[in-house]
Formats: sequence, C-alpha cells, structure tokens
Amino acid sequence: MAQHDTYGELVGQLPVEWRGSLDDLAREGARRMLAAALEAEVADYVGKHRSERDADGHSLVVRNGKARPRTLATGAGAIRVTAPRVNDRREGKQFTSEILPPYMRRSPRLEEALPVLYLRGLSTSDFAPALEVLFGEAVRGFSATTITRLKEVWEAEYNHWAKRDLAGRRYAYVWADGVNFPIRLESDRLTCLVLVGVTEQGEKEVIALVDGYRESEESWASLLRDLKRRGMRAPRLAVGDGALGFWKALDEVYPGVGHQLCWKHKVANVLDKLPKRLQAAAKDRLHAIMYAPDRDTARKELKVFREEYEAKYPKAVASLASHEEDLLRFLDYPAEHWVHLRTTNPIESGFGTVKARTKKTRGSGSRKAGLAMAFKLIQAAEQRWRRINAPQLVAAVLAGIEFKDGARIGQTSPEQPDPSTKTTDGVAA
Repeated sequence: MAQHDTYGELVGQLPVEWRGSLDDLAREGARRMLAAALEAEVADYVGKHRSERDADGHSLVVRNGKARPRTLATGAGAIRVTAPRVNDRREGKQFTSEILPPYMRRSPRLEEALPVLYLRGLSTSDFAPALEVLFGEAVRGFSATTITRLKEVWEAEYNHWAKRDLAGRRYAYVWADGVNFPIRLESDRLTCLVLVGVTEQGEKEVIALVDGYRESEESWASLLRDLKRRGMRAPRLAVGDGALGFWKALDEVYPGVGHQLCWKHKVANVLDKLPKRLQAAAKDRLHAIMYAPDRDTARKELKVFREEYEAKYPKAVASLASHEEDLLRFLDYPAEHWVHLRTTNPIESGFGTVKARTKKTRGSGSRKAGLAMAFKLIQAAEQRWRRINAPQLVAAVLAGIEFKDGARIGQTSPEQPDPSTKTTDGVAA
C-alpha cells in the first residue's frame, strides 16, 4: 500500500501535462533521490561532529540553510538541485559534498559521453545540439570552443599520465593489444598500443597507451623499454594476440615472462580456415580444449580435433597445434584466474565503442587528439572493471609459487570456476 501511496503522491505533484511522460517521471524520481542523498550526507556529517563545541558551548558544525538552485545535466536529463549547506567553524575545516562537489554542472556520465562522441566522428559544432537532445537544456553551454578546450585538457592529462613514475609497481598479469581507428584528416589509421595489468591487490588498471605503428615489434619494444625505465618490474604472464610483434619485444625487454595466446583470437583464426558448414561443430571442439580442467584433458581434446580435421584442413589444425603450449599456459596459474587469462577481453571490452564503429565514422581530427580521446575512453572503462577472481592469490603468483592445473603444487586440485561467471564468449571483462 505504501508503494502505491508514494507513486500517487509523486504523480500528483507533477504538472498535468507531465503525468503520462515516462521521462519526466524518471527525472522527478532522480531529483528526489539526489535530494534525499544530499540530505543524508549532511545529516551524517553534522551528526559526526555534534559533540564539538566552542568556548560558549555552541556547536561548531551546524546546518546553514540551502545553496542557490542549480541545474545538473544527468543521464536522466536536466535536474534542478537545491543542496543543503553546512557551516563548519572548526579551524581549517570545510564541508564539501562528495555526491555533488562545488560547481558541478554535469554528471560523470556526460563527461564519459564526450570522448565517445568525438571518437565516433561527431563534429565539435554538432556537440551542443546532440547533447541537448540527450541531456536537456543544461548542456546548452557546450559550444565548439568549449569542446576544443576540453580536448586540450584531455591531451594535457594524457601527457602527464604517460610520464608517471612506475617504480615499485608490480603486475602479476598483463594484457596487450592494438586498437585501430581512423583519423579524419590523415590517410593512416591510429594504432593504439594498449597494456592493461593486474595489480598486487587484484585490480585491473591501464599501464600504457601509446601511438604505435601497425603493432610492430619496434613499437612494442619502445613502449616496454619506456615502462622499464620508469620502474615497472617484469610481470609473471602476458596475454596477447598471436599476430602481435609484442612477443619478440617482450622477450627482449622482459625475458622470462610467460606467454599466453588469446583464445578468442585463436578460435576465430582457426574457424576462418574451415568451411562455414563445419564451423559450429569445430567451435564446440575448440571450446572443449579451451575449458579443459587440466592439461591432460586439453591434449586429449586437441588430439580429437586433429583426428577430425587434419586430413582435409591441415592449415586449421597446424594453426592450433603449433601454439599448443602458449595456448595452455594459463593452466599453470590459479584456476580462479583462468577466466581472465584466456583472452584479451579487458582491452576488447574497453574499446568496444571504437571497434563497433560503422563505415561512416570519420574518427578524430588528428593523431594527438585521437590518442587523448582513447585515453579518456579507456579511463572511463577502467572504472567499471571488476577485480580479478580470488585477488588474494595474486600475491602467491607474484611470489613465484608454482601451480599445476590450477592448483598450488602440493595441494589437491581446486573446484573448477562456476561456468555462470563467463560472459557470452566465456571470458571475464
């Protein structure tokens, strides 16, 4: 009953012409939730400091009315906000809302939209009308000049980030991939070389993103040498596409790091060498190898695949068998980590909006701007990445403890990861 009363109260307070609008109901609901969150934040802050008083016994931290109303651009549209204020008279202290910082006029989601729109080829002169449709009148101030200034800020942020100190940073695993997208004013496409790593705490983070030349060995070597100069230590295992010049560069700069080929790329490569009528059955057989619980089972499934296809399609079998060890290297690491190690999916998913571009996409105007936009895009994706499964095992990997078929040597084999943790491609982002 309470839910019906709340709904009726909400609808009753809306203008008559709004009451049938789903968008306006969502906007009003968002406004109320934001107002409640801001009130709760202030109440919590004041309550924590209620006992602090001046010489006359007066509270040093008290509520102080409301701030002037402002309009905030959000994914639900433009919301009118009136935030509560706090008077904090303690020496050197001041209340600042974490939910709605001072001068915020747009949500972080809108900030994420800008580099995506730019990478997708939207002209700076088209930003204002496009964003107004998405977010309402609150974004009318987004002129071409505003976007140009934002791009300059992003380029400066990228330059600072690309030179940061990596001394003491340790990564158990790294994923390497190259992401290509067009440059509107140049004939060559921009190739972003991307390296993502797993920290000691099990978090995934972007280590490097640079403008490379067609994923060449020298481009990768230059990137890795720069990371080494800035203090990055050798990871335990690297995951990448078999076609990358990355592997030779890795062996030169960080010799001894384990190789794990991306299964997603390998499956696509093998299936490309088979007629379409056989691809569905072949994919199932490849997955039987990929998801085998141990190395012996994987080799048995590989033998079945060879017997089935080698006579008529030797190139498909050779493509698989010639990289057997590097495809099964993940079995020498904790079973809980396998879902992350089989593919370069963290990078693939992070740049999904770029890779999904249409033929009409014009891309960014220059390589420098394109790189800055890619940096902002991967930064936004990074915030949504989940930690690696069983992050406590990362320390064991970094310590050099050996695993066999997913279990620490000397222990019984662990239960295999729940298949429900896989995505549609059987991998984790």
